[in-house]
Amino acid sequence: MAPARNCSGAWCVRKLQAEGIKARVVSLPSWELFEKQDAAYKESVLPSSVTARVSVEMASAFGWERYTGPKGKIIGMRSFGASAPLKDLLKLFGFDVDTVVAAAKQLLGK
Repeated sequence: MAPARNCSGAWCVRKLQAEGIKARVVSLPSWELFEKQDAAYKESVLPSSVTARVSVEMASAFGWERYTGPKGKIIGMRSFGASAPLKDLLKLFGFDVDTVVAAAKQLLGK
């Protein structure tokens, strides 16, 4: 059985790289711990020179603008109470590879 093509960062990066677009995944599971790091470390993880950023958070989208920056795209939950099979909800809310890749390409003007 093939793995589900939900929005795993790895699937998104593979698709972008297959199209010749440089991309990488940054996992940021704890804002608190990240913010405790020194400026050099934070710059190495989220370089200020990279403004085409897409965040994907299956919880609230609240707060991610601090990491995507003003030009970034935030894909996250903005409502509650939906009920359907998971694969349908992932697509509905944009948590699928095609939606995330399209957001990245839009930011890059491609």
